[in-house]
This record gives sequence, structure tokens and C-alpha cells, in this order.
Amino acid sequence: MTSAHHHHGMCCSTALRKATRRVTQLYDEALAPVGLRSTQYSILMELSRRASEAPTLQVLADALVMDRSALGHTLRPLERDGLLALQHGESDRRQRQVVLTRKGQALVARAQPLWQRAQDRFCEVFGEAEAAILRITLLDIAADERLSSRAS
Repeated sequence: MTSAHHHHGMCCSTALRKATRRVTQLYDEALAPVGLRSTQYSILMELSRRASEAPTLQVLADALVMDRSALGHTLRPLERDGLLALQHGESDRRQRQVVLTRKGQALVARAQPLWQRAQDRFCEVFGEAEAAILRITLLDIAADERLSSRAS
């Protein structure tokens, strides 16, 4: 039994943050050759998945479980580098939609195999079945609005 198993009294937030930092290091190192961090890759992938209907800033923030202002801060370098663009909404000009550019699509295509290597490495170390259970559990936590400050 490792020393990590002896910290049953540790708060869930601290344990999650430690795990997040470890996993983020794995993915960031894998994506380094294309100049992306894992947070940027996840945004670009979300935009790629939503290519048929560009999300508004708020829809994208909600999908990523991010505060809208934090999302705006994270989008700036991606916009500056021409990987995404902010456009006025077609039905409501006050809304801004986030669109993946051709350059962004090309970078996602180059980054995807690097991401897959990190994903495979995580599953190899942690176990395929355990990784699947972990993903389901983490997505359940992320989707549970009762844990949101808006729920109180």
C-alpha cells in the first residue's frame, strides 16, 4: 500500500487537485511538440465536436465547466494565434460564437495522435477498466449542478 492510501482524511478537493496536476503534466508533456497545453487542447476539441453549430461563449463555458471570464482569458492566446475566432451570432448580434479556424482544425489533427499517446499511457498505468470508471465518475461530478455555487 502506498503512502497515498493513508490519507483518508484529506479533503476531496485537495486529492482531485493533486491528481489533476499529475495527469495534466502527462498530457501537457505529450502535447508540447505542437505548442498546446491540455486545457487549450480540450477547448479546441470541444469546438471541433461542435463544428456544425458554433457555441456561444456561455455555452462553451458551461460545456467545459468553466467560468465565462476564465474561458475568455484562456481563449485570448488561441484567438491571437489564429486557432479560433469570435464571431457575432447570426440570430443575436450581441452574442459571440466561438469558431474553430482552418488553422485550428489542422492543429487539432496534428495534436490528436499526441493526445492519444498520453491517453493510452494513462490507461496502461491506471488500468483500462479503472480509467473508464474514473471517467464516468468524474463526468458525473462535473455534471452535478448540486455542487455548483449556483445551486445554493
